[in-house]
Amino acid sequence: SLLMKRKLFLYNFKNLRWAKGRRETYLCYVVKRRDSATSYSLDFGYLRNQMGCHVEVLFLRYISAWDLDPGRCYRITWFTSWSPCYDCARHVANFLHSYPNLTLRIFTARLYFCEDRKAEPEGLRRLHKAGAQIAIMTFKDYFYCWNTFVENREQTFKGWEGLRENSVHLSRKLRRILLPLYEVDDLRDAFQTLGL
Repeated sequence: SLLMKRKLFLYNFKNLRWAKGRRETYLCYVVKRRDSATSYSLDFGYLRNQMGCHVEVLFLRYISAWDLDPGRCYRITWFTSWSPCYDCARHVANFLHSYPNLTLRIFTARLYFCEDRKAEPEGLRRLHKAGAQIAIMTFKDYFYCWNTFVENREQTFKGWEGLRENSVHLSRKLRRILLPLYEVDDLRDAFQTLGL
């Protein structure tokens, strides 16, 4: 099935502050091609880590085989259960540099931090600098995923207790990680405005 089982989605994408035992990363994706004012959906689906290979790298292998037309614009949207680790962020940033006609938006349920390294925040900053838009999933994103990627049997998505609070908490945490970039951009804009 192209669609994810309800229990699988709810277990893996729940935005808990302490997501103990959730070792796999799931990635739901939508690929669109933009032609002037209209966009065409080319593909959608979901992937998960396989045989020691992280899901972000699996997706890059998958999309690389498409032989994307450099004269067209593509937009990829990811909804991930965990944010990318440092190595995956590096791979994705390099991929984005190789495909300037491609934009990537990442909505993540939870922020991943490896216990023995402080590299993940640096990876997220690198990814953001490469042009990826990174955000924490909100109720609206869960609702969209439920209706797009989940075998929901016509059931309406119901949020869990703490969804909004955890989303706000994680959004603040992500903003603090990416903030140095925003501050630098604000300074550049200010200097440009002043003609310096």
